[in-house]
Amino acid sequence: MEDENKLKRISGFLSEYSTTLMAVGVQTSRVVKNTSRIAEAFGIESDMTIFQKTIIMTLRDNKNGKTFSSVNKIRPMALNFFINSKLSTLSWDIYDNKLSIQESENRFNDIINVPREKDITVLILVAIANASFCRLFQGDFISMAIVFFATLIGFGIRQILMKRHWNHLAVFLISSFTASMAGSTGFLMNWGATPEVALGTSVLFLIPGVPMINTVMDIIDGHVLSGISRFINATLLVIAIAIGISLTLAITKISAL
Repeated sequence: MEDENKLKRISGFLSEYSTTLMAVGVQTSRVVKNTSRIAEAFGIESDMTIFQKTIIMTLRDNKNGKTFSSVNKIRPMALNFFINSKLSTLSWDIYDNKLSIQESENRFNDIINVPREKDITVLILVAIANASFCRLFQGDFISMAIVFFATLIGFGIRQILMKRHWNHLAVFLISSFTASMAGSTGFLMNWGATPEVALGTSVLFLIPGVPMINTVMDIIDGHVLSGISRFINATLLVIAIAIGISLTLAITKISAL
């Protein structure tokens, strides 16, 4: 009975660990490797089947051959490279230092409960980054200013809608439309020498770069099912962005792109 309870507790920890990794944007092969590494440290063999929204996990105790299976939902979370890095480091600490299950759970909780940056801080930094992209594509300083304020508006609306748990495709479409409308002011008001750059880069903060990269890596690593599901999701986001920009072009009658 004690062995069964221990196996069940380890399963609960590994389930939380693996689903959190998937939720914050880690490629599938890394999730499997990190989880298997921790399981091995506890004297457990793990088998995982990963889908878009769930992870099926079966653990086998090497000492007595007992098994435990679970189906775990991947809860929606924003991309978080801090959690990504810290949880990967945790897997090596458990493996190298033979941490107990209690110590592992405590370390895990400490990592995922670290407060995120304030929304206003993220908003300003994203706006600065997007304005920098405008400059990278040869936009002038007026276009950079337009992109900065367009990003403030578009990303701000995205933050508000995400907090209200709107459908993510609707969020991307609305954010793309509002950001591109603000980004079109260079054309409408004859501001700056590169209004087309301002309009084109005003929505770059929405591009799902991480899902696209993970799509390729998952397929290369043989996790085709996960890779295809991520590809479909990324494609839908790109379509939503394109629809938002198309609405702006249709309303403003801009055709100089």
